[in-house]
Amino acid sequence: MNKVLAAAITLLLAIPAAAQEPDFSAFNTGPVFSEFGPHAPVPGANAIDAGAEFRIAFDVADKADEGARNRKFESAARFINMHVAAGVRAENIDIAVVVHGKAVLDLVTDAARADRDKEANASGGMVRAMLDHGVRFIICGQSASVYGVKAEHLIEGVELELSAMTAHALLQQRGYTVNPF
Repeated sequence: MNKVLAAAITLLLAIPAAAQEPDFSAFNTGPVFSEFGPHAPVPGANAIDAGAEFRIAFDVADKADEGARNRKFESAARFINMHVAAGVRAENIDIAVVVHGKAVLDLVTDAARADRDKEANASGGMVRAMLDHGVRFIICGQSASVYGVKAEHLIEGVELELSAMTAHALLQQRGYTVNPF
């Protein structure tokens, strides 16, 4: 009898949460990346000083679903868009994306993917636009070795480091903090 009562209470508590659908209507892209990196204004949030400086490293190990952009890469773009929209100067935002695990496959060229019988890299255009803006993509050499990714397979501008651990240690020495999202 107690199990039935507990199940009923759990079900009743879950109904309000399930009834709430996310509302992304306030989210827009830009001002830096117009095709990705959506963010929403937050009225009443603490103002960020226009002179604020950010040196952020994003850690990405999860590969995108086939045919989709890598959401963690897009989080880095969202960080830039959101803060520039909030008044921070774009030149005061330095972003590095340290990529390891299976996510290294999201930084290879379409030609390299075709050699693996995969469809085009859905993250490729986004990565190239972010590289053009000065975002660093640093790939873990250890993960690259595991997945057979060589320097010549990488999108132009992607950096190859000995390991993700090495990349994070060097970035930390240069004042970068790790974004946990």
